[in-house]
Amino acid sequence: MTVQTYIHPGELPAFWDKSVVFFANLMSMFFGNIEQMNQLNKEVSGARTYGGRLIPVIDILFQGGRNLLVLEKEPNESILNYQQGVLKLSLPNFVILPREFYEAINEANRTKHNPNEIENLMGQISSHPAIWTDGFVTDERLVLWSRRVNKSPINTEDECRRANNKLHLHNYLLERGLPVFDTEVAVSPFDVKRCLKALRANGYERAVAKSQIGASGIGMIHLETSMPEVELPAYMFYEGPCLIQGWICAGFQAIESVDSPSVQLFVGDQSIHIYDITEQILSKDSIHEGNIAPPPYLESYAGLEDELILQAALAAEWLYTNGYRGTASVDFLVVKRLGKFEVRICEINARVTGATYPSVLSRRFIPNGAWLMRNVKTDMPMEGEELLKLIDGAGALYHPGKSEGFLPINFNLNESGKVIKGQFLYLAKDTNTCIEALENLSAVLPMEWQYDRD
Repeated sequence: MTVQTYIHPGELPAFWDKSVVFFANLMSMFFGNIEQMNQLNKEVSGARTYGGRLIPVIDILFQGGRNLLVLEKEPNESILNYQQGVLKLSLPNFVILPREFYEAINEANRTKHNPNEIENLMGQISSHPAIWTDGFVTDERLVLWSRRVNKSPINTEDECRRANNKLHLHNYLLERGLPVFDTEVAVSPFDVKRCLKALRANGYERAVAKSQIGASGIGMIHLETSMPEVELPAYMFYEGPCLIQGWICAGFQAIESVDSPSVQLFVGDQSIHIYDITEQILSKDSIHEGNIAPPPYLESYAGLEDELILQAALAAEWLYTNGYRGTASVDFLVVKRLGKFEVRICEINARVTGATYPSVLSRRFIPNGAWLMRNVKTDMPMEGEELLKLIDGAGALYHPGKSEGFLPINFNLNESGKVIKGQFLYLAKDTNTCIEALENLSAVLPMEWQYDRD
């Protein structure tokens, strides 16, 4: 199956000519792996308000009419006023469907909650004119909800599940002759020790265990190859065998440096678009904390951009052939060794990712410019309106027509509705300006804060 691929980094494609009911519920992220979802809730603060990131971008991604965003919690009103009143963005309608209600799609669970309220919410969603549904991923719950509200998911569960599966991707890369990580496949928890022994024999002191499906660092566990005993949680084997891969880092086997670019894709019904190239900002444990675009080092490596695009296009064709449609990110590891670079695909996230929404917004306001997005967490909860006034009072808030500024995308809230974390995007003409703005963030936010995971 052949499909036309268009390459235009820095410029948005025409996304969907459809309207949608989008279920922004993180419960779908792991295809029913409840233990894995519980781990995400433990490690990521404000998870129930993450769906608010989609509010400013849904009407850009889906341009076929009015859209409905189904959120877990009420969004912060001040940021809605900023997005609609200042940025002049079209915002979707939204309805609040608590996580407990979302889970209660099965009859057996519904009696534990208020069945009348759930039926009322179903009626609101069903009456919306959009005929399509989508979510972070399409799992069994989303399929059931789609049936109950008389709409059709854009992807099937099987298509979406395969598109996000790391083992299937690894096998495809091998088939195409693309470079891969040294990988052992543990068929059970008892097989991990054998895998580590094999990697140690190849010179690796460290390794990483990857479940076939994961997100935001959940489903990725660092290991020492010399560990006498290894006990991985059961959720790592929910999809079947687990990947155990040799850990590559600076100083290992003459490696001088390691970078982590990510290419942003849109896989449509008739075409594929490569519309942005970013660098991932990772913690010391390689967990995603933000992105910067374009990667500051990109022009330093002759031929690197072409290689990233070539491999990303092959990955996108794999998604297309497997039936997946929608936005996606292809994450890479770029190694500089003996003055030359090596490019390996780490994973594909076939969904709206942590890079999708800042990329879409930045290219909407400053095409071909630069952007930097970080998660900023504070120990001093405050009102959203107060936070926006603080940034605007410092002359740092982005307004359309300005050449640079902070564009808050979403506020993560505590139970009292106060901001505890936000996704902050900085737009400018070049990456150096973006980096300087983040370095000087203390002048804009004179409070205790820290960068956090996405």
